Amino acid sequence: MLKCSLELVIVHQKPKRFDYLCLKIFLMLEIKRFGFKDKEHFNICSAIRTQVFVGEQKVDPALEYDHEEESQFYLLYFNGAPIATARWRETVKGIKLERFAMLPEFRNKGLGSELLKEVLNDVQRFDKKIYLHSQLKAVSYYEREGFIKKGEIFTEAGIEHYRMELNLSE
Repeated sequence: MLKCSLELVIVHQKPKRFDYLCLKIFLMLEIKRFGFKDKEHFNICSAIRTQVFVGEQKVDPALEYDHEEESQFYLLYFNGAPIATARWRETVKGIKLERFAMLPEFRNKGLGSELLKEVLNDVQRFDKKIYLHSQLKAVSYYEREGFIKKGEIFTEAGIEHYRMELNLSE
């Protein structure tokens, strides 16, 4: 389990003056790793995935819950509350990162990058190709994180995706 604190400093400058107001906010992030047999954490993970994929994106639940027993899971906690999840599994093509889901109110705040970094840190030891299927709206995010698009757009669970691979040459 990874625990870390982030310090966010907000600086405000008043017009025509050089008085600064600094506000420090300490945020506690915790990442929990677990397997399918850990039902307590898996149920939390499932609730986030159901809200994001089934509720928001209208993915068929039968498509959302597959390959569970062979996957390794993660939960990201923010100040003690679970806010995001992810998983990875080994396939014949390499290590596939999947099911990255963040609760809506926590998106676009840099928190997902912490989760992705932790997952990548764990899977790079396998020395295999690392890939994922990115929804179109997340492609630029994954590109910033070092992934490159491979192939053409395809539809999975009714949503357009690109296959992306981690560029290990950088």
